[in-house]
Amino acid sequence: MQQIITMGGGGFSMEPDNLALDRYVLQQTTLERPKVCFLGQASGEARDYIINFYKAFTELNAIPSHLSLFQPHTADLEGFLMSQHVIYVGGGNTKSMLALWREWGLDRILRQAGDAGIVLAGISAGCICWFEEATTDSIPGKLTHLPGLGYLKGACSPHYDGEANRRPSYHALIAAGDMGTGVAYDDGAAGHYIDGELVRVVSSRPNAKGYKVERAEDGSIRETVMETQYLLA
Repeated sequence: MQQIITMGGGGFSMEPDNLALDRYVLQQTTLERPKVCFLGQASGEARDYIINFYKAFTELNAIPSHLSLFQPHTADLEGFLMSQHVIYVGGGNTKSMLALWREWGLDRILRQAGDAGIVLAGISAGCICWFEEATTDSIPGKLTHLPGLGYLKGACSPHYDGEANRRPSYHALIAAGDMGTGVAYDDGAAGHYIDGELVRVVSSRPNAKGYKVERAEDGSIRETVMETQYLLA
């Protein structure tokens, strides 16, 4: 069973005092102390980001680790990642992250990990990378279309309520036909996909939602709020 959990925002890096989404990710393993590996390439493997990951997931009674591609601790990247129960991808520059992953073969290894039942999850860049296409702010000053890994069909936008330009830019790309039908997630909202199908939207904030965004026949944008389960209700 392939599981991918896509967080538009939130998690330990944005809500250090509210780990509801991170706890939800770990719960999908059904293990008491799952092994979780952090991939921080989108942030240039920022030291503080990695430290905060260890702090949060130690608090959640997981067994945390991280994989560096600048100073890898092993030559067997595939073996290391395939030994995990969760692979958690941080935020940052999605375009640069994907280029680095492809050079090191992680695009192939991560698909293999997901197909083997390892939970794939992430925030922001770690949310949109799994889709066929997405909007990204990887290029300074604008939001642009970016091809993703294609593990999940359609398009995706993160930070839907958290950054003023996200919604209008996403609408404009879809309306122009530059991007197909997709989904969007507010900060604090996440989609849970099983074998490529969206089965649940959950949130760590009471008003955070997921959305289906599509182009109507007349060229207008139709946005549908998806039923969202507030985890702290």
